[in-house]
This record gives sequence, structure tokens and C-alpha cells, in this order.
Amino acid sequence: MTKLFTLILILLAGLPDLQCHVTTADHEMLVLEGQSVTFPCHYEPQYASYVKYWCQGRMREFCTSLARTGDAGAAQPGEKVSAVDDQVQQVFTVTMNNLTEADSGWYMCGVEIGSGWTADVASFVYIRVIHGLSTVNNQLRGEEGSSVTFECLYSERYRETAKKWCRAGDWSSCVVTGSDGRYEDASVALSDDRIGSVAVTLKKLQTRDTGWYWCSVGEHKLSVHVQATPPTAPAESLTSTLTPDQAAADPPPGLITGQSGSSHIPETLLVCSSLTFLAITVVLAAKLWKMRSKEALTDLEQSENTVLTSPFDFSRSSVSVGGAGGLTEGNSRGEVSHAVTV
Repeated sequence: MTKLFTLILILLAGLPDLQCHVTTADHEMLVLEGQSVTFPCHYEPQYASYVKYWCQGRMREFCTSLARTGDAGAAQPGEKVSAVDDQVQQVFTVTMNNLTEADSGWYMCGVEIGSGWTADVASFVYIRVIHGLSTVNNQLRGEEGSSVTFECLYSERYRETAKKWCRAGDWSSCVVTGSDGRYEDASVALSDDRIGSVAVTLKKLQTRDTGWYWCSVGEHKLSVHVQATPPTAPAESLTSTLTPDQAAADPPPGLITGQSGSSHIPETLLVCSSLTFLAITVVLAAKLWKMRSKEALTDLEQSENTVLTSPFDFSRSSVSVGGAGGLTEGNSRGEVSHAVTV
């Protein structure tokens, strides 16, 4: 029973790590010596009011605290480590300045749960501080005739060292910054800020400028590819100047002139006349058919009356002749009989 209870406590302690977590942008970062780096640590909404911390190490018990929310005094610009907690966006942002190779190692961004039985919610990142050169983008493109600028970043130890810019495979093309950190001619310009960056500007690009170059400081070289592209053709003007004769002969689309409108009048009249004639024909045909039907009905009724009534109907007449000879005519069945008495 004791072992089972212990196992349950261990599972409960690890439950927050399964359900909730803190995330950083990267799990490993390379940073040049002397440069600064910023880490956004995102946490879940339920931890908005909790204490957040940033420390160096992999285990909370042996992690060296570097920044912590709620500490007295706000971080001042230029400090080694500073942190800001945005509870609306749920992000704890840490900035480390002027890094050296000694700063390389594991770091922890965590939320302090405050319970002896519950582990803190945390995420880890490894920082590797190196010396040498780096760049954000080593692929440059520009139109012929334009200028492009490349930024070559170097570590702190090379701040006072001369910087070189050369075309790959051609040592004679190398140009070097002077004591003021600058160099400029008709095709290229170098400007060293003496902090950690040298800007290289290629002027008036030509097709022959396409190829590989390198930025150099000390024993380090960084390759850069430059490509000069054909200039974009200017958009053609959609408007043009027309003489009065051209405008009359070829009116712009959508413009209805007097001639173009009158050319449709005969067609319109023809269509309307045809429709009117068709309507009149239909009405006359209907009236004629109605008159014909009435006459046929009248003829039918008259023929029926002729069959039922005969001109020799004796149903209401009777003739009797008396005397020596008598004639009696009756119509009980529509018959005529003669009786003679002597």
C-alpha cells in the first residue's frame, strides 16, 4: 500500500508537465560573442499571475537564478539579463546582453508553481556562444543599375580588426577597411560600426557582378552569393494622344457616338414592327376562331329543331263528316282513316 501511495504522488507531481507547459522559440541557439539575444517564453493563461524565472542549468534545484518577476527594482538598460512579463499576451521575455563563450550552456524558463508536491512548469534552451562571422542572409539579389547592401556580423574580439571583402577565387579583388573602419570606391563601399557589424554596399550592379564573394575578419570567412537581374520593364502608358480625325474614326471603347447610335435605329424599328404585326395577327385569329365557333353552334341548334318539328303534324286537328257519307280523320297514332256509310 505504501508503494502504491508513493507511485500516485509521483504521477500527480508530473501531471502539470503533461497538461501544461512553457515554450520558447528555439531549443538551441547560436550567438556571436558580444551580441545580445532575446527569448520569448510563452505560457498558458492560468499562469498569468504566477512568478516566472530565468536561470542557468537543467535542474531547478541546481539552476542559477538570473531573472525573476516580482523582484524589487526593475531591470535597467545595459544589464546582463533583463526580463519583462506581459500577462495579457502570456509571454515572459528575457534579454541577455554582451554574451561571451563562458555564457554557453543550458537555460531554463519556468513558472513557479509553489507547491512541494508539484513540479514547476518549464522549458529549456541551449545557448552556444561562438566567435567569428555570421549573417542573416547570404543570398543577395538586385536589378542591374541598382545597389544592394549586405551586413556581415562579427564577434566582439574582432571589433578593432580590419574587415575584408573579396570576390571568391580572386585575391586581387579584395578591399580592406581603413583605420576609421571605412572603404569606398566606384563599385563597393564598406562601413564598420565597430560594435559587431560591417555593411557592404555594391553599387550600380552589372551582369558581370553575379557570383560568389566572401566577407573576412581574422581567420574567418563568410561566403555570400550576389545575383544581378535584368531591370523590370516600365509599365506602358494606357493613355495616348489622338488627333480629332483619329478620334472620330476610331472612338474609344464604351463611347457611343451619334453615328453608332443611329445605325441601330432601323434594326430596332424592324424588331418592334415584327412584334406588333405578330400580336395583331394573333388577336385577329382569336376573334375569327371565336366567330366561327359561334356560327357553327347556331347551325347545329337549328338542324336539331327541324328534325323534331314536322309540317304535317296533326296531333291537334280532327275532321268529321256526317251524312250519307262521312269522313272521319283521327290522329291518335298519327294515322288517317276513311269510313263510308251507304
